[in-house]
Amino acid sequence: MKIVCARSWVVGFMCVIASAVPVLADFLFGEPQSLGPVINTASNEAGITLSSDALELYFSSQRPDGLGDYDIWVSRRQSVDDPWGPPANLGTTVNTPYTELYPCLSSDDLTLYFSDSYSGSPRPDGLGGGDIWMTTRTSRDEPWTTPANLGAPVNSTNLDMSPTVSADGLTLVFNSNNRAGGLGSWDLWMSTRPGVQDAWGQPVNLGSAVNSGNWEGESGLSADGRALIFGSGRTGLVGGVDLWFSARKTPADPWTNGVSLGPVVNSVRDDGTGRFSPDMRTLYFCSDRAGTLGGYDLYAASIIPIVDFDGNEKVDIQDLLRLIESWGEDDPSVDVGPGPWGDGIVGAADLEVLMSYWGQEIPSPSLIAHWRLDEVEGLTAVDSAGASNGTLVGELLWQPDGGQVGGAL
Repeated sequence: MKIVCARSWVVGFMCVIASAVPVLADFLFGEPQSLGPVINTASNEAGITLSSDALELYFSSQRPDGLGDYDIWVSRRQSVDDPWGPPANLGTTVNTPYTELYPCLSSDDLTLYFSDSYSGSPRPDGLGGGDIWMTTRTSRDEPWTTPANLGAPVNSTNLDMSPTVSADGLTLVFNSNNRAGGLGSWDLWMSTRPGVQDAWGQPVNLGSAVNSGNWEGESGLSADGRALIFGSGRTGLVGGVDLWFSARKTPADPWTNGVSLGPVVNSVRDDGTGRFSPDMRTLYFCSDRAGTLGGYDLYAASIIPIVDFDGNEKVDIQDLLRLIESWGEDDPSVDVGPGPWGDGIVGAADLEVLMSYWGQEIPSPSLIAHWRLDEVEGLTAVDSAGASNGTLVGELLWQPDGGQVGGAL
């Protein structure tokens, strides 16, 4: 594995981590904001998914005026600049006295995936203790149909939960407990299919890059299927359960080693059910951090691409020239579109993102840590900005002059 710090400073999520090939552009997270009392209540809210135009918001809630334990609710707004309206229960066709959790809306807005309970009685006619279900509609103006069980091989006699589907409808990621071939009690698994009319294939464990042997679950795929947000109970966390990030260069490539989203997004409490907005510019998640209305509330944090390529605190002609220099190439340092992690090629999508910030002044982020990687030997990478020295493990090759800025390892 190669770790490359793309700037001489590191803040939020700024370190590019890659195995085999670099796949991540630089990006930061804004301060998480509660979705407020129209959406959140004194009960638990968890899990969120948006329609393709970001005007419908589906989520799970334990509020007392539902039909059972957790129900699925929907809130609507007139435009992306308007506030969310009062949520409506999806009603008895979808919700039951049992539990409906973790909704995931397809990119055409016509299929809604969800799962039932971690504990207690699951919905009737399932395969095990908890299953993944789907309901459909013929248009956004039509009602949802009676949910159907996804069946085997996705569902099993174990607990199968929290589905998330790529925008092309060909990749499904979910978590399952004690399934044969797993690394721990709860792991993330992936199923694919050649076409949207085909059956889902045999699930494959996402492996040790994502799963740790501890609890992993409640994941969210980006629309392009190249980035994954997931919850983990592994060691080295900010709090209880934290949100982690993994990516891959293409849907055919392996996932990179998971990286914690750090203290900007994660709190000392539990943070989970992370999902990307359709334009991949906002991260939605739930948390029971201090300041909630009660239990778990829903939050949103902006995902901010780093388009000040030369670090002069403004987006100008120098940044444009830097992008043009890499036009048509695979250069993660300027590959910022369509999602903040790029698409593997510098082109029109990156130019569009850059121009959306044109002329803006971008304050220099507060310095958290700075590893120059200019040592020539040893197992310690010195933090020149503070006391967060890194302890190195594995076969090492120091390259004190070999980095994009300074040294490399």
